[in-house]
Amino acid sequence: MQTIPFLRKTGEAPFTDRGIKKAGQLLKPWTGEGVKGVAITGAPLSKTSISHSGAFMAPQTIRQMMHSFSTYSIEQETDMWDGVITDFGDIEMHVTDLIQSQNRIYSALKEIQSQHNGALIITLGGDHSVSAGAIKAFQETRGRVGIIQFDAHFDLRNTEDGGPSNGTPFRQLIENGVISGDQLVQLGIRDFSNGKLYHDYAKDNGVTVYTMGDIKREGLLTLLKKSVEQLKQTTDNIYISLDMDVLDQAFAPGCPAIGPGGLDSDSLIEGIQWLGENPSVKGMDIVEIDPTLDFRNMTSRLAAYIIMQFSLFYSKREGGK
Repeated sequence: MQTIPFLRKTGEAPFTDRGIKKAGQLLKPWTGEGVKGVAITGAPLSKTSISHSGAFMAPQTIRQMMHSFSTYSIEQETDMWDGVITDFGDIEMHVTDLIQSQNRIYSALKEIQSQHNGALIITLGGDHSVSAGAIKAFQETRGRVGIIQFDAHFDLRNTEDGGPSNGTPFRQLIENGVISGDQLVQLGIRDFSNGKLYHDYAKDNGVTVYTMGDIKREGLLTLLKKSVEQLKQTTDNIYISLDMDVLDQAFAPGCPAIGPGGLDSDSLIEGIQWLGENPSVKGMDIVEIDPTLDFRNMTSRLAAYIIMQFSLFYSKREGGK
């Protein structure tokens, strides 16, 4: 067979990739077999947003941004070269029926979690409306849920005025009897970003609220440890709902509801590392990234980095590998 120097075959990895595996290569499509460890599922729904949002594009963009990183953590001196993050693909949304789309998210995630009890599913939104079905499915398969919600907003709007939207998921869960308020801890609620009516609702229903001021005074890790211990008293497993607009607009320009005074990315990453290693945490979603608004995919890139950090520290759990 004839060969030609310096000529690379179509599809063959470039020389620079032969010794450095990209994090995106850890994503392996589900083969139909049982799954353990970290897995992802896309819920590309954003027609339910209060304002215009292209967040339905985020799952695919986050997957693409995984290729921006290697598999080697110099801080932990650990290479995830042989690791696998199972990709269940995206849940198909109905074109016009938003309620049916939300029901599909619930049904698909309940089926995934029923069949794969050893898997920790990270759901990639989509807007925050996807969390209502995701959390309901989680509780019905994993036991009474404790929720840690990273968010600039309460997401406790009523459903009478506009139906189930990205501003209503946690009120839906409370009013539909899926959870009680004491199962929910909100972190990062921001000044001049919410109405008094929703704060009153949170207090009346026993929701624990930590503002950005609380985080600055006490530290995010301190509040996370306090929150996990509190939730463990009355729940079986903990679910993380990460609305990326908890971050300051400087770190997450691709969020539809950007604003100043939010969390910095280093603090969030440190918190996610701690949660990844904590055995009580069994589920997660990442929501509210609009790639059409982003700058150089900064926000999706950060979401991909968070998945890698969470997966790395998850692997430290006993049996997590």
